[in-house]
Amino acid sequence: MKINNMELGIGMFGDLSIDQSTGKYRDAGIKIREIIDQVKLMDEVGIDVFAMGEHHRPDYAVSSPEIVLAAAASVTKNIKLASGVTVLSSSEPVKVYEDFATIDLISDGRAEIFVGRGSFIESFPLYGYSLNDYEELFDEKLELLLKINSEENVSWSGKLRAPMQNQTVYPRAKNGGKLPIWRAVGGTPQSVLSAAKLGMPLVVAIIGGMPIQFKNLIDFYKQEYLKAGHPESEMQIAIHSHTFVSEDQEVIDGYFHNYKSQMDRIGSARGWAPYTKMQYEGGRSKDGALFIGNANEVADKIAYMKEIFGITRFIGHMDVGAPEDAIMRKSIELFGEKVGPQVK
Repeated sequence: MKINNMELGIGMFGDLSIDQSTGKYRDAGIKIREIIDQVKLMDEVGIDVFAMGEHHRPDYAVSSPEIVLAAAASVTKNIKLASGVTVLSSSEPVKVYEDFATIDLISDGRAEIFVGRGSFIESFPLYGYSLNDYEELFDEKLELLLKINSEENVSWSGKLRAPMQNQTVYPRAKNGGKLPIWRAVGGTPQSVLSAAKLGMPLVVAIIGGMPIQFKNLIDFYKQEYLKAGHPESEMQIAIHSHTFVSEDQEVIDGYFHNYKSQMDRIGSARGWAPYTKMQYEGGRSKDGALFIGNANEVADKIAYMKEIFGITRFIGHMDVGAPEDAIMRKSIELFGEKVGPQVK
């Protein structure tokens, strides 16, 4: 495994805070422009990967990660640009490949796709898909996307989409037309098994509880990946967890209010109890799933994840609750300039 080449990334969803003077969500255009400037900063401080999420709700600014990533490609030089995630079940695989191949060409080979089912379902009715086909849509579309990624002329048939008969998909990405396509999972063994059998790199979202609870799942992936005959040298495993870095304890304490506001907003629709300071502090402890603290604390915790899981990449999801731009930029700087060197 490539554990000596540990990569550090930052993920975002484009969270929008509520303007207290108007009671409305903050302007999405301002947020998107801030994100692009922040990705430029990530590139400058040596962050390896940026992952942009997809949502179709009023509290998130980005429904089209591809366009944000294309804009980011034009102002960066080295950082890899990924979706985090592409909700493949409600997307068109041909268009997904075309969009990311285009980003790959703009960025000179830096595009990646993280595919997943997503934790929100708004895109299904929006794009005219039935939730009754939730599982089958993903499986079919993943099969087609992987085929497009490996073959220039595609012949394919399934149940829920029209067949393709010796059709070509252009433009082709660099590296022989092949894009890195990661499988993003929340903890379902069936999804992990599928990724392992296909030899796909794995991204595990660990956003609550204790990360050690995921060890059996990641060990299962490693076992099934090797059993399927894929080379150990190509195995890649990432975790994606909520992260925030500051050397100012007042900022860390204050960030609780950002974090709580977002957890409570999502939780109100899912029947969760209000988020508490005890949960926040428990999550920040060594065994918790929140990578929130000063640079040393965050670096130590990521190193611990590397030790217990053998991960090759860590993605710190950094805009939960829409922190102000200046605070976000400082967190990015510390993550790149202090956390990164310590972990690596």
